[in-house]
Amino acid sequence: MLFVALAATFVASIILTPLVIKLAFKIGAVDRPNYRKVHASIMPRIGGLAIFGAFMIGYFILRPEDEHAIGILIGALIIIITGFLDDMLEITAKAKVVGQLAAAIVVVTWGGLQIEFINLPFIGQLDFGYLSIPITIIWIIGITNAINLIDGLDGLAAGVSTIALISITVMAVLMADVFVIATASILAASSLGFLFYNFHPAKIFMGDTGSLFLGYMISVLALLGFKNIAVVSLVIPIIMLGVPISDTFFAIVRRIRMKQPISAPDKSHLHHCLLRIGFSHRQTVLIIYGLAILFGVAAVLFSQATVWGAILLILVMLIIIELFVEIIGLAGTNYRPLLNLVRMIGK
Repeated sequence: MLFVALAATFVASIILTPLVIKLAFKIGAVDRPNYRKVHASIMPRIGGLAIFGAFMIGYFILRPEDEHAIGILIGALIIIITGFLDDMLEITAKAKVVGQLAAAIVVVTWGGLQIEFINLPFIGQLDFGYLSIPITIIWIIGITNAINLIDGLDGLAAGVSTIALISITVMAVLMADVFVIATASILAASSLGFLFYNFHPAKIFMGDTGSLFLGYMISVLALLGFKNIAVVSLVIPIIMLGVPISDTFFAIVRRIRMKQPISAPDKSHLHHCLLRIGFSHRQTVLIIYGLAILFGVAAVLFSQATVWGAILLILVMLIIIELFVEIIGLAGTNYRPLLNLVRMIGK
């Protein structure tokens, strides 16, 4: 039945996307070029409706059961409405956060999904107590926006999200979590079908309708699969989502260093840096896909490693990430503490 649902979802996404393209032009849901964007023509931008529609078809074929399911779906509907309003009306950042907050509150309170504790090596269990609700809400909003922020090139957010969802599915198989396997895999199939129209040169953008929905679902599925397990619980999804999380983290570092508001837009995200170095549009997207795959593999290895092996893996990853960030200028062109240290030692 899972393979039938995956096939139906994939085909539905391919069929629905052209219909959404026509709808977008009809209702004026289009993205116009400006100084911050790399496309040069008017593009339809509510492709997330096709992803959501195809996902719901697959979901109702499988009907996976979980105590959190209703809350997750209601939250997803709130997120879709929020993204659609932004794609149509370009609502303020504060209004978008209100929508994300509403979705997170629904899934945490009504859906009952919370990060209650994590297990730390050498220390043991750390209970969050009353902080479990705000921590869970912050996680959901943070990952939702991380996916939203990388949606800057044709096929980028859809591809990275698909890779993350496949990684989540693999981890769920290892843990025999049927609901996460079903939900993550059909969402991956929906996103993959959309990529046929979204990969460079794109015929449609997913818009905030899609990026917020994918970010929300990935954040929730990551919590479902990895909360309260006998490892450093949140490290696995953090590694798995290394590309969007790193891009968001260093965007914050960059803006603090430049004394700009954290929410200020710029053209120094990961994909902008790679384009500036000289990679083509398609090459940049494929490089980031490769990075996302490496993070996914690292997350699986981390889950199977011993404590010392996991610590060593994290240290190596942090050093590699820092070097990569400094080389491409992700945190700013003059941000090179590790490279400067290497040069000093070399002298």
